[in-house]
Amino acid sequence: LLGTDLHRLLTSRPLEKQFIQYFLYQIMRGLKYVHSAGVVHRDLKPSNILVNENCDLKICDFGLARIQDPQMTGYVSTRYYRAPEIMLTWQKYDVEVDIWSAGCIFAEMLEGKPLFPGKDHVNQFSIITELLGTPPDDVINTIASENTLRFVQSLPKRERQPLKNKFRNADDSAIDLLESMLVFDPKKRITATEALAHDYLAPYHDPTDEPVAEEKFDWSFNDADLPVDTWKIMMYSEILDYHNVESGLPGMEQQQQQQQLEQQQAQQAQQQQQQQFNGQ
Repeated sequence: LLGTDLHRLLTSRPLEKQFIQYFLYQIMRGLKYVHSAGVVHRDLKPSNILVNENCDLKICDFGLARIQDPQMTGYVSTRYYRAPEIMLTWQKYDVEVDIWSAGCIFAEMLEGKPLFPGKDHVNQFSIITELLGTPPDDVINTIASENTLRFVQSLPKRERQPLKNKFRNADDSAIDLLESMLVFDPKKRITATEALAHDYLAPYHDPTDEPVAEEKFDWSFNDADLPVDTWKIMMYSEILDYHNVESGLPGMEQQQQQQQLEQQQAQQAQQQQQQQFNGQ
């Protein structure tokens, strides 16, 4: 069991350097795996990071997670940790949004409070530019919404502030990694794999123990149209498999449920084939 989450830890006490390093390492290790499976979490924040008494960390709440797709809905992640491309382009983003969120979490661990505590959408972006300066022209040129473009162009020009001035107690390697995570242009943002190899995470970096997914995550269940009873059986079986528990059902009853599931899946496949035939 994971007894608490990172949000509760951050609001209860300052974190020592070794804990910040270890927590960030585990976050990036988890993101490396998730991203390799073709999944974008989209709502990474301290309350979605569970921690147990051994300081083992797990990323949770994949309710907003989606397959990697450059055309995705914009208003998803909690505002404080929302990447600028979500606010600027609304639909065009990828796994880099999770790196920005992780950078905001990293900064919060260093300083003990949220880095960009925006009161609303407009204020959020304004706070970001106060620290990171005005977005470069190549980023501004990607803005699809005319209203958003006019808003960004109406803001006063701001210079990027040295992060060292804000995080005075952080060492140079921490600042360097943070700067590579909080970059306006998502394509220039560091990846999870690259972050793991950064000097700041060197005490924990082990390339032989930072796995990637064997295959892309199968999202076909999103399009499945199955009866409620079938979903119940599938969910129950998944829970048992995860916990390595036998069902405890009598053999005949378990066999009947399996046969029922197979029949329903066969019927669905037949219906799909018929629909495809009718559409030709």
